[in-house]
Amino acid sequence: MRKHWLDNLRWVTVLLVLLYHVIYFYNNKGVFGGIGGFGEYPECPQYQDVVMYILYPWFMPLLFLLAGVSARYALQNHSGKEWFRARTRKLLVPATIGLLVFHWMVGYFNTAVAGSMGTLDGVPGFVKYFIFAFSGIGPLWFIQDLWVFSLLLLLIRKLDGKDRFHAWCGKIFGGKAGLVWVILLGVLFYLGQHTLIREPRPESADGLYNLYKPLFYLILFLLGYFVFAHEAVQEKLRQAWIPLLACAAVAGIALVVTTFGQDNTSPQYLGSPLNCLYGWLACLGMTAWFAAKFDRTCHFASYMTKASFGLYIVHYLVIASLGYMMKMYTQLPPVAMYLILAVAVFTLSPLLYDLLRRIPFVRWCVLGEKRRA
Repeated sequence: MRKHWLDNLRWVTVLLVLLYHVIYFYNNKGVFGGIGGFGEYPECPQYQDVVMYILYPWFMPLLFLLAGVSARYALQNHSGKEWFRARTRKLLVPATIGLLVFHWMVGYFNTAVAGSMGTLDGVPGFVKYFIFAFSGIGPLWFIQDLWVFSLLLLLIRKLDGKDRFHAWCGKIFGGKAGLVWVILLGVLFYLGQHTLIREPRPESADGLYNLYKPLFYLILFLLGYFVFAHEAVQEKLRQAWIPLLACAAVAGIALVVTTFGQDNTSPQYLGSPLNCLYGWLACLGMTAWFAAKFDRTCHFASYMTKASFGLYIVHYLVIASLGYMMKMYTQLPPVAMYLILAVAVFTLSPLLYDLLRRIPFVRWCVLGEKRRA
């Protein structure tokens, strides 16, 4: 039977990503990819930025964990070769060819937001096009990571040929003391955050490495595959959803109260014990809550299950273009900019997704979808 809670948690988390990017775009800390806030100084707090502190510690780790669970279920019904071919179409094609077809537009606005348009004066148009395409990766780092992890998973499955390690994980983490062991896996969450480069050098690729966080997210992906895909583990979480969610809320409040105003994307912040505690408990709490209470579907949920990947792929063009134009060419008050951008990303992104999926070839390039029946 299809696990609707898994689908529901995934698309709800994607919607939270869209909301996060609205706040992130106007963050006041000068974080890469944002156009800047509305305070007089970068240190001046913007209380709407609290959304970033609440969401960032856990929503991308949770998406990788869920991807690992989904990979386990998919590989029970398909051969590794079939599954990886589908993963390549769904992940690698949009993250490479899609840059040239669609995301060069995101790159154009990313370049404008960074104030780098002047550096391209005199550069031939076709060279600019490729620069914009590369600069348009934006949120696509997520699916680039996932494709690499999918390839690594096939190699790991070869080493675990008889599924012994997966069975062992089910016995340990699904046993009587399984919930305790699952909570203690937060140590891996903490160690994963410490694989980031603490002092990234501006002239190097250190910042890019810290964006992709390959080792950290690989840990979450493999935990999803080997641990959280077990029904016994999910049942343990279902039974404890209230205390897990309550503990996550307490840790999140403590984190926000004690750290608000700091750069919440820095390696030092992400590697702090309190951030890791909150991030891991939030992953467990959200998984437990949805497994216990949202294992059902409806027409809207079914649509979101199919559309959430496409919304993730296309949404940043809406944010980067409209957010940039409002900040640079209007005198709208900040509240109006946030509201307009939030409404736009939740309405225009589905329209853009539905338009693209109806265009032959573009559908394959940008969304990784096969020809429609």
